[in-house]
Amino acid sequence: METTAPHINKQVEDSSTGEIILLNTCTRDAITTFPSMRKMYDNGYSKYIPESGALNEIELLLKGKTITIVLGTWCGDSREQLPHFLKTTDASSLDKKDITFICVDRTKKAENGSLENLNIDRVPTFIIYDDEKELGRIIEKPIISIEEDLALILSKN
Repeated sequence: METTAPHINKQVEDSSTGEIILLNTCTRDAITTFPSMRKMYDNGYSKYIPESGALNEIELLLKGKTITIVLGTWCGDSREQLPHFLKTTDASSLDKKDITFICVDRTKKAENGSLENLNIDRVPTFIIYDDEKELGRIIEKPIISIEEDLALILSKN
C-alpha cells in the first residue's frame, strides 16, 4: 500500500483493487465525505429513524461513555451501519469527541498499533467503553437495531 497523506485521514491504495481507502485514525468528516462512503452515508443518515423508546433508554446510559468504531471505507456493512450508528448517537447525550474512528484495510489492519488488543475480525465493529472497561460490541450488523443493541449493552452494565 502506498502513502498519500499523513497518519490521520491517511489515504492508501488497496493493493487488491486499486481503490483508494482510508486507513488509521480518521475524523468523522473525512469518513462521511469520503467518495466511497458519502452517497450511502448521506442517504442512510437522512432516512434512518432510530426507535424512540430505545433512544430514550440510551440517552442517560451513554453519558460519560466512549466508543471506538473500527470500519472499512471499502466495506458495504460499514457504509450501511455507520450512518445509522451516528444518527443514533447524534440524538443522544454522547459527546462527539468521545467517538474514535479507526479505518482498516481488507485484512482488518491499521498502522502504528491503533488496533492493538482489539481483536477485530469483522467490520464495522462498534466498541462501547466506560472508562477503559469494554462494556460490549456491535459487530458487523446489529442483532435488533443499533439503538436497541446499544440499550441492551448499556443496561447490562
